[in-house]
Amino acid sequence: MKSPKLSARWSRLTRLLVPVVVLAATAMVVAPASGANAAAAVFTDDFNGAAGSGVDGSKWQLETGDNVNNHERQYYTNGTNNAALDGNGNLVITAKRENPAGYNCWYGPCEYTSARLNTAGKFTQTYGHYEARMKLPRGQGIWPAFWMLGEDIGSNGWPNCGELDIMENVGFEPNTVHGTLHGPGYSGSGGIGAGYNGPNFSDDFHTYAVDWSPNKITWSVDGNLYQTRTPADLNGNRWVFDHPFFLILNLAVGGYWPGDPDGSTQFPQQLVIDYVHVTA
Repeated sequence: MKSPKLSARWSRLTRLLVPVVVLAATAMVVAPASGANAAAAVFTDDFNGAAGSGVDGSKWQLETGDNVNNHERQYYTNGTNNAALDGNGNLVITAKRENPAGYNCWYGPCEYTSARLNTAGKFTQTYGHYEARMKLPRGQGIWPAFWMLGEDIGSNGWPNCGELDIMENVGFEPNTVHGTLHGPGYSGSGGIGAGYNGPNFSDDFHTYAVDWSPNKITWSVDGNLYQTRTPADLNGNRWVFDHPFFLILNLAVGGYWPGDPDGSTQFPQQLVIDYVHVTA
């Protein structure tokens, strides 16, 4: 379980371009859909393109700014300095120890740059299978995430819009990834979730997924189901996972949950994404 001292992790509202900002479980194998029963793909990005090129602007937008709410240390940039294709079918989000443009963060001159992408206004969906194959970065203070927010965050606010964290990892837990729900009455350190213990997730690619259906969400890593959540888990609070959500990929540096980088943290650090696939 996440430590209570991490309670301020936690507000996802940020000053960015777009204003959107452990329980042990027995693994079960989830068989992938195939043949005539395979679900139709509704969002696919395999990140094919020339090395150094940017992401597909018809699918993703880059947010800019810092995040005072989580006390993260990075400044999110647009362009290709921190998010670019590698020419081998991957998107690489790179966190760097630098401040090339004199960016100012909540704590003063920014110390790091990175990137955060979302599909708000470009792709949203209610229910389905969401997965990404990724190789995670490593090191104290490093915080990669693949997650979703309710599209009504602008009008309904967080956490009423709902937040679904498909995969989060903090550098001091190289062998653990987390999946969490946030909503009214169960946000922040009170989020409902679990961790999955496995190999060092920065050593190789792994597939992180959720299957989302009415009143039920399951999480898996490499096809191993490790968590199921339903309205019964919310202690009487409201289930807000019944409307469209959009996708987010980001690599944060520092913050209440991971803590700040220290002398052992090497830069640059990279979150390498092979693909993001969503099916109905």
